[in-house]
Amino acid sequence: MILLTGANGVVGRQVLKLLPDEAVAVTRGLDGTSLPGGKTVRGDLFHPQWIEAALDGVEAVQISPRATGPGLGELLKLAVKQGVRRVVLLSATTVEYPAGEPRFAAQFTAAEDLVTQSGLEWTVLRLADFAANALAWAPQIKAGDVVRGAYGRAASSPIHEADIAAVAVQALRGELPADAVYTLTGPQSLDQHEKVRLIGAALGRTLSFQELPPEQVRQGLLAQGLPEEVPARLLGSLADYSERPGPTTGTVADLLGRPALTFADWAGDNAAAFGR
Repeated sequence: MILLTGANGVVGRQVLKLLPDEAVAVTRGLDGTSLPGGKTVRGDLFHPQWIEAALDGVEAVQISPRATGPGLGELLKLAVKQGVRRVVLLSATTVEYPAGEPRFAAQFTAAEDLVTQSGLEWTVLRLADFAANALAWAPQIKAGDVVRGAYGRAASSPIHEADIAAVAVQALRGELPADAVYTLTGPQSLDQHEKVRLIGAALGRTLSFQELPPEQVRQGLLAQGLPEEVPARLLGSLADYSERPGPTTGTVADLLGRPALTFADWAGDNAAAFGR
C-alpha cells in the first residue's frame, strides 16, 4: 500500500486517480467522499502519533510538506518503525533556483533534510509552479475578458499536475533510482500575458492581462480574507521571475518517455473551471 499526505490537494488527487486500489489517503476533517478513489483515514499530521497503526502494511509514503508541517520528523520516524521502505517528497524548484522570500524555500529545504536523513529510500521531486495556480483567475475570467494582477512579464514553466502525479507514482512504486532529486517543470517558459492568452484560446475567447501595482494586488488578496502568507508567496516569486525566468527542464519527458504536457494542454483540460 501507498500512503498519501495532502491527498485532497492538486497532486494528491491526481495520484489517487492513478492508484485507486493501492493508496491510503490521509485527510484532515474530511469524510473522504469527495476523493477520487482509495481508502481514506482522517487525522491531523501536525501531530502524527495516531497514524502509526495506519502505516501497517504501507510500503511507500508521499509527503506534502504543507500537509505534514512540524509533524514531518515524527511521521518519518513512525514510518521507519513500521517498516515503510520509501518516501517521496513534493518539494519546490526554489530550493535550487531561489525565488521569492527565502523563508518559504527554507521550509522545503528543511523538509528535504528530514527526508534524506530519515533512513528510508527517498525521492525528492522539486516542482515548478503548478499550472493549476491559474485557477485563481477563474472568477475574473467568468466575469469578463481581462485578468488583472501584478508582474505581467514574470515567466516560469508551469507544470501540469498530471505529469507530477505520473512521476510520483513511478517513484512510489520503486521504479526510479532511489536517493535521487528530480527537478520537474513544464516544457515551456511563459509569462502571465501568454498564460492568459492560452486560457482564452481554450475557451474560444480573446483574453488579456492587465498589470496592477503589486501593493494593490496584495491589499486585494488580504481584503478577501487570505492569510498574509498567500500574497507574500505569490508576489515574492513573481517579482523575481519578472527579472529572471524560472527554470525549464526536460526531466518529465526523460522519465515518462513522452513529451511533457503543455500549459495549453492544461487549459484545455480545465476549460470548464473558467466557464466554458
